[in-house]
Amino acid sequence: MAIPHERLANCDPVWAQLREESQAMANAEPVLASFIHATILKHDRLENALSYHLARKLGGDDLDPLLTREMFEEALNDDPAIGEAIRADLSAVLDRDPACHSFAEAFLYYKGFHAIESYRIGHWLWRQNRKPVALFFQSRISALFAVDIHPAARLGRGIMIDHATGVVIGETAVVEDDVSMLHGVTLGGTGKGAGDRHPKVRRGVLLSMGAKILGNIEIGEYSRVGAGSVVLKSVPPGCTAVGIPAKLIHCTGPERPSQEMDHLIDDQDVTG
Repeated sequence: MAIPHERLANCDPVWAQLREESQAMANAEPVLASFIHATILKHDRLENALSYHLARKLGGDDLDPLLTREMFEEALNDDPAIGEAIRADLSAVLDRDPACHSFAEAFLYYKGFHAIESYRIGHWLWRQNRKPVALFFQSRISALFAVDIHPAARLGRGIMIDHATGVVIGETAVVEDDVSMLHGVTLGGTGKGAGDRHPKVRRGVLLSMGAKILGNIEIGEYSRVGAGSVVLKSVPPGCTAVGIPAKLIHCTGPERPSQEMDHLIDDQDVTG
């Protein structure tokens, strides 16, 4: 039995709004109605719709889309926290990206969102010691979305990767909740060293386009890294790092940089 819209809106407002937007999109553009119905409207839960959507993208000759979807469903059913993170990520895109006008747009078309949610399944597989399959999905995500996230990396919820092309997140990297990053961001190592060798990006950080953060360093909560910067030393909370190599700006930037998405930096504030 279908859940009445009023109850659905109360128990899962993101899914209810996504369905409403999708129906309006299908009505406005009939040529897409079949695609939208198959991808969203015929499903009972956001998790089911997403597993269908991503399995069709990631599956193929090497791994059947039906088997891919079964693995995705297994992960989503086993760990409800993945579904919570999906909703937080979807909300982050709509809240922070001025080009995004609906949950439906982000869900159907935004490859940054697709890459993060596919990573979440790969991370679940990695934790289940199904590492070959997790690495297979890492390779597929990289090929399809131009985003390379190692399945062992640890990502929080409410993460937004805008445009996404060229983003690299290494094996021992940590990205906490409510982080925003743009295309070309690298969270990498400094060479061939083993062990814990990648950055730790704390809550609420904004990483601008092309930022490179290298090594086992910490980017403090609610801090910013400017476009094209190369960061080799830890950044204190609430500060901004810019330049090659990056230097610190006085720590008087936006209170919630990842949500405000303010990339403007006054060069006169750069310290030596």
